[in-house]
Amino acid sequence: MARVAVLHNTLDFQGGADAVCLATCEALQADHEVTLFTISTTAPRELAERFDVSLEDVTVRMPPGSGLVARGLSGLAPWVGAQLAFRTVLLHRFARPRLQDFDVAVSTANELSLPIPSVQYIHQPQFNRRRLEGRTADRLDSIWSHLAGPEPGAIDGSTTLLANSEWTADRVEAIYDTRPAVVYPPVEPIECEESWKDREPGIVLLGRLAPDKRILEAISLVDAVREQGPEVHLHIVGSAPRAYRRYVARVAWAAQDRPHVTLERNVSRERVEGLLCSHRYGLNMKAGEHFGMAVAEYVSAGMDAFVPASGGQQEIVQDDRTFTDLDEAVDLVSEALRRPDAPARYGDRFHPDRFAASIRQHVNQTID
Repeated sequence: MARVAVLHNTLDFQGGADAVCLATCEALQADHEVTLFTISTTAPRELAERFDVSLEDVTVRMPPGSGLVARGLSGLAPWVGAQLAFRTVLLHRFARPRLQDFDVAVSTANELSLPIPSVQYIHQPQFNRRRLEGRTADRLDSIWSHLAGPEPGAIDGSTTLLANSEWTADRVEAIYDTRPAVVYPPVEPIECEESWKDREPGIVLLGRLAPDKRILEAISLVDAVREQGPEVHLHIVGSAPRAYRRYVARVAWAAQDRPHVTLERNVSRERVEGLLCSHRYGLNMKAGEHFGMAVAEYVSAGMDAFVPASGGQQEIVQDDRTFTDLDEAVDLVSEALRRPDAPARYGDRFHPDRFAASIRQHVNQTID
């Protein structure tokens, strides 16, 4: 049994990265002594229940005053953004001197400079982004990278990099000159009894209620489709983190003004699966989505999923279900509604057991 430190900057956004963190802890706790380092107001075990994950044997460590810091950053988020790289720097400063008590570190908060052997799961590169984006990178990128990021070209055999998609792996390789292995995030299979022909011809948009998910654009899309004739409706379902409260208020206002749009916040897993199994179509609007766990859930539930033609989400859906702009999305969805053919079914590429087995394998190899 090894001592494993899992590092995750914050659980407060309650999205796919947080699901990966909790699933990683669950996968390792039976064989190792697991400690989760984070800076969050969200209680890990409460969030684990929402993701159907068990954290029975995981110790949680946060720095003194972490709740106040996390609340402060979430309070500022509507004006200054999520500041994920800064949150990671704060976590790094707290955890790094304590890692001497552990055998291996597992970062589920992207890449980090760490003093012990590590496995690092990258949702998107968070440091040294100027090597990828040039002058368009955050002006503080060089500061955060110096404080907590690994040096490009200097990642050695004691560090194992993993990525959530081939698209993300391409970006990591462009920055760090090494290619991560791809380990798809865990997506619980959804068993639906409803046949395709018995489902409602409506659209579900599932996920974190945040500006980057372009939920208001999804409402505009459905409005435009309805103008072409099909009386389609939209269910918007997801978590509403405090950091995005101003945006959520705008979405709520837009939904209440339209009888064909329904907004549901922080619902049960049973309700989510009920919506996915009873509707034919799933929609994601975020361009450059690193993976898209909601999209994988659409596919698992047998839905016809539509996504932007960018990011790792393209690896999940059929080739003819991607769009480059809003007009193309309107035409794509309208055509699907006029010709409602059942989509192809996929295998268990994203099964949680595959994810857990891969995480255990990489961690055990690093320990050995």
